Amino acid sequence: MPDLKDLLLIEGLGRRDKVVFDFIFNYYYSSLCAFSMQYLKDRNAAEDLVQDFFVSLWLEASGLQIRSSIKSYLFTGVKNRCLDLKKHQKITEKYRTYILFSSDSDSNSVDQYFAESELRNAVQKSLEKFPPRCREIFELSRLGGLSNQEISDKLGISKRTVELQISNSLKILRKELIEYLPLLLILWLFK
Repeated sequence: MPDLKDLLLIEGLGRRDKVVFDFIFNYYYSSLCAFSMQYLKDRNAAEDLVQDFFVSLWLEASGLQIRSSIKSYLFTGVKNRCLDLKKHQKITEKYRTYILFSSDSDSNSVDQYFAESELRNAVQKSLEKFPPRCREIFELSRLGGLSNQEISDKLGISKRTVELQISNSLKILRKELIEYLPLLLILWLFK
């Protein structure tokens, strides 16, 4: 349960009071960056993540329902973003490792490099066919690593719209890329 100070900060934040937001930012920014560093081990990534978190906090301020202390809310939010980023990095690294080490010989590596290059071009051409908003949502999700809720907040659209756009994008890509990879691998890549 928030104390009186927290209630005043939460209420001011809900009104999008710039003075309250600046106070919260200045008071917690350094601590949140240090906290984020424990997860990310990269100062620039930690600072970027915390800054993005504060941007989202400002954009979502009027709709927030904080039922704990402001400190707890901020640290939990940053922790969740760190864990999401680490999860995305782990998946990306797993895919890179798969691509780099899945071949048995050098000739297979060369063939695989060209196949990967051709696939990358096919994906890019497919993405160019998407309507602009659909492409933006897909790239924020799959290339930017943002959650559906983060995309919804960033673009000011409903989470359901984001989900439908991503689902439609994946259907298009599956059809476009079927000749390049077995269906199961496509499903694994874009799920």
